[in-house]
Amino acid sequence: MTLLVSIHDVTPALQPQVESLWALCRARRVTPALLVVPNWHGEWPIERHPAFLDWVRARAADGAEVILHGERHDEVGLPRTFSDSVRAFGRTNLEGEFLTLDRGPALERIERGLALVRAQGLDPSGFVPPAWLMKPGTIEACRSAGFRFTEDDGAVYLLGDGVRRVPSPVVRWSGRAPLRAWASVGMAEARWQLQRGAGCVRIAYHPSDLDHPATARSAARELERWLTVGEASRYAALGAIAASSVAA
Repeated sequence: MTLLVSIHDVTPALQPQVESLWALCRARRVTPALLVVPNWHGEWPIERHPAFLDWVRARAADGAEVILHGERHDEVGLPRTFSDSVRAFGRTNLEGEFLTLDRGPALERIERGLALVRAQGLDPSGFVPPAWLMKPGTIEACRSAGFRFTEDDGAVYLLGDGVRRVPSPVVRWSGRAPLRAWASVGMAEARWQLQRGAGCVRIAYHPSDLDHPATARSAARELERWLTVGEASRYAALGAIAASSVAA
């Protein structure tokens, strides 16, 4: 089984929590991918935070994959329709930046975010929309931007001449409120019980996972458990791994 481990919301606004999650992973000999937001909520442009940039560059030099995670992450200025709200129900607190965007507007935001990150010497290999919420046009926008992959909460999409969908459940948490925290711990346990035979599983950490003791404990425990049945890998290797499993 292939295990993809990532840290979302990599921004100077949340740097202490991000560093703690990095330490959690490295203590278990895992190098997680870093999902970078170049201008968190329009108030934290990465170029104004050299210490943060030095940390991210050092982690990339350590082997971490850098992935673009939106331009600003939130939905400010992007009104939802009723159907948008239904799609996002229970999944995000107005943090689905690509929830409402068709291909053109999605590509514009991706290109702006990509330019900001590349200007700092970082070269993202893929794109993950905030809260995994996007329309089909965002996948095409990712192809146009030259990314090798994107993902939603059900699968990773390998991009090239076409689009190849690799099913992959996500183990994740929410520490924003006690009820959500305990519910997410229960869901993480359920994924272990029901899906540890999957070919590819993702463990996705967010800085808020450390906000509640239950999610913080579960985040460490689940990584250790999944490493007993799978091998931590890189998104860059997923295409070859998926191809070999099909050939077998």
